[in-house]
Amino acid sequence: MMEHYAPPPNNVIRSLIQHPHAMSIYAKNMPYPLKADVRELSLDTSSMILEVEYSGSDIEHYLDEGGLNFDLEALKGVDSSERETYSLCNIPTRLFKVDSMLYRLECQLPESVFINENRGAIRIPFILGMQARVRVEIYRHVLTVTGKLRNLSTGGCLVEIDLVESIAVEVGQDIPGITIEFPNGTTLFAQGKIRHMRPFGNNGYAAVGVQFINLSSSQSEALFHCTNEVEREAAFRTGITGSMIYQSPLFIPSAKEKSILLRENQEREKRTRQTPMERGVLEVAHRLQIGLMYVKTRNQLPLEIFYDCVDTLLYLVKNDRKAFLYALSFLRDEADWVRHAVQVSGTVADMLLLHDPHDAQIREAVLGTLLHTMGKPLLVNANLPSLKVNMNPAQKAILRGHVTELCHKLSELGWEMSPICREVIENANERLDGSGYPAGKSGTQLSPLVRLVSVIKAVNTLRHARNSVSPRTPLEAYRKIHEAHDAYDKPLLVKYIQIYGPYPIGSLAKFSAGFLGWILDIDNKGRPTVVHLVKNLRFPDTNISSVVSKGDLSQVGKLVNIANPQEYGLKVHKL
Repeated sequence: MMEHYAPPPNNVIRSLIQHPHAMSIYAKNMPYPLKADVRELSLDTSSMILEVEYSGSDIEHYLDEGGLNFDLEALKGVDSSERETYSLCNIPTRLFKVDSMLYRLECQLPESVFINENRGAIRIPFILGMQARVRVEIYRHVLTVTGKLRNLSTGGCLVEIDLVESIAVEVGQDIPGITIEFPNGTTLFAQGKIRHMRPFGNNGYAAVGVQFINLSSSQSEALFHCTNEVEREAAFRTGITGSMIYQSPLFIPSAKEKSILLRENQEREKRTRQTPMERGVLEVAHRLQIGLMYVKTRNQLPLEIFYDCVDTLLYLVKNDRKAFLYALSFLRDEADWVRHAVQVSGTVADMLLLHDPHDAQIREAVLGTLLHTMGKPLLVNANLPSLKVNMNPAQKAILRGHVTELCHKLSELGWEMSPICREVIENANERLDGSGYPAGKSGTQLSPLVRLVSVIKAVNTLRHARNSVSPRTPLEAYRKIHEAHDAYDKPLLVKYIQIYGPYPIGSLAKFSAGFLGWILDIDNKGRPTVVHLVKNLRFPDTNISSVVSKGDLSQVGKLVNIANPQEYGLKVHKL
């Protein structure tokens, strides 16, 4: 009996969906990707059937540009920590409505993994484990962003970068250089132009399209050679038959690449399995950054995304507030503006719900808190190339304009904010004694809500490192705010301390017997009752994972203090 021939795209998809995976369909003019389920993959007809749930009335807009676009992400490996992707654009697709919210998409897959571009070049996807590292110089000698190559042609490439790095990337911008390094150490260098950018998949990445420009004849020659080799490797990995198809030397890892891969694998193994609560909080951080991308690069205001972030935070805190407070600590390695926005808005949600769970203003108050710091990344440009660096006085002065910048942008995009949302955005940096900014308001000009937000913001700011200033312990932060004379509302600070205590949930506790552990729960006096131990400092190179409570806590010694996770290399590892 003759075996069916399956076109390579079919084989790639089939191999990826054997693992935990997520399929996202996207369109340029739609505010967010939709999750889809692969229901059928046919060898006979090379077709794929997807099912999508969608409550809107405009799903056909996802097929507007001649077909369907999707990203497929799979998590492979023993602990599902190796991430592989495959993307296709403009697939001929027919749309059928199954019921009120369920749709069936019948897609015709291409015959080849190689895609013909408009300019006559062939675009080759990096599939089935193909990898190359990329450095994109955004501002000469000032800012370089690293990433991974997702496809390559003689005209340009698609680079995957961390979502957090996307704030510095402008569509249409000329870049001084892009360097591609293949596993065997071969490198390509060219000047470039950013052609497009979009969110990529579900794990906090962005895809950036780069066109190669001003190529010299030697650069063009090297690019043609590497493109041919990449095409050969893709053919080899997808099993395209032919006597000349064998592995390209470009993808045989050098000693340097092997050591990098080993280190990356060790880092991934340290990554603890995320709970649904932790995943939910991280997704809010990612969606907030996607919303910023649309505001900054497309001049679109995706209110659905921002309200979805707010509703998710409110749902999570109502579902299990202690697990939620612990999950907020998983944002410690995100960009400062995102971490601060989500942690502060999460705490605002918690305190307002504790005070009055039926308060109709909570949603708008949390929205204002979540958006408040988004003006900072809107200010990133050649004069302020990064929010991560230690800033000089001129850059600090630029950054103080973040509230004005955000309000101007939101007004430009035609959004009429609710009074509560506007109040928080405009006044969260004001102080009771008039020492705040941007307007120097004071006293009765500031509502109880704004006073609460400013206390929560101040505690959060002091608890994290910034501009070479080390993070303070909770007690040190409380003392600093209390000693700021009349800048903050003292009764609200007392209320905050009564709720969260000297050893808040989500803090890293250091014990006298040398153990470090995350605080999962506290008693009514603020003392830890449940701790997740992650390190024994007598064996600093080894990680542990053990939850201890009540009586067993005495075995780890007395609580010495709250520690800084960065001092002990405790990172949240990304897929």
